[in-house]
Amino acid sequence: MTEKQPTLEEWRRLYEVWDQFKEVAPWQWMDETKIFGVQDPDSGQLGFVSVMGSLGEHYAIALYLDREGLYGFHALEQAGPEMTPEQVLNVPQLQASFEDRQMLHERDRDLIKQLGLKYRGRQAWPQFRSYRPGFAPWFLEADEVRFLTHALTQAQDVALRFRDNWTLLTRGSHYLVRVARKEKGQLVWQDQSMTVPPPEPASIQLQMDLDALAALRRQPRAGFTLEMDLFMLPSTFRDKGERPYYAYSLLTVDKRSGMILGQELLPPLPSLLDMYSQIPLKVVYLLSKLGSRPKEIRVRSPILYQLLTTLEKELGFKLKSTNQLALLDSVREDMFRFLMR
Repeated sequence: MTEKQPTLEEWRRLYEVWDQFKEVAPWQWMDETKIFGVQDPDSGQLGFVSVMGSLGEHYAIALYLDREGLYGFHALEQAGPEMTPEQVLNVPQLQASFEDRQMLHERDRDLIKQLGLKYRGRQAWPQFRSYRPGFAPWFLEADEVRFLTHALTQAQDVALRFRDNWTLLTRGSHYLVRVARKEKGQLVWQDQSMTVPPPEPASIQLQMDLDALAALRRQPRAGFTLEMDLFMLPSTFRDKGERPYYAYSLLTVDKRSGMILGQELLPPLPSLLDMYSQIPLKVVYLLSKLGSRPKEIRVRSPILYQLLTTLEKELGFKLKSTNQLALLDSVREDMFRFLMR
């Protein structure tokens, strides 16, 4: 863990450029849809900058990482008021924001004190966070501090030019991207126009117990219907020395009686995709315990629907996508109330 920690000087530089950005205050003339890119000169990774705060409520910048981050941002735009906290948390990004003092973690306040910096008032305290799918927003690692510092520096340049030339950033298939080259040991930045295709669909290597699947296929098909959903829980878990994560619940309820038939707690470890890979196997084991195959399984989560399509063919039940899971939602609300006490 230590080698990933930023040095004090790296932190100092990040705080400096974020304070400078606040002086420029580009949220006065930009909104979050005016997206542009910055390429990390160290790794070549692309990040896409979105300036937030045009409504005067929350001043922040998001650096959406790679194609997944960019298209994740566009998906959030399309979701509009329907977007969920889970959707936001699962978009890979780095964020810089100005918060009230009480919103800062003790670790943030200690770092500010160590750097000898002073802030006063509402929405005046810098905070920096890293977002990774399945995990809670967490403190930046060294490479993230360096990339965000470059991005904020270039964001100032682009924002000031955009103020004088509104055609600099246009919506379409091409993005303005700031790219650096080295000349005499110094970084020289320039504009490039890039097209950014959507990310390739994630490859998930599904786990399966073929013997259990074959045995389940031989079991009788009954007339019952299940409600099933996969969702992020509102509380975080943390293993010692690791970043905290949000566990998921795979919840199964009998549609007729409302009885809970299965409740699996799934950590997104080592990654969210690894967690997804276990889900068809978990469902096979659950159905095996029930002693028969259902007539129908109704699900809400789009990813759960995709993960169960193979089982639908193998086991001969009907898989239905729906937002109406009344009995399951009642159980889910009870779970959330318990966890949020």
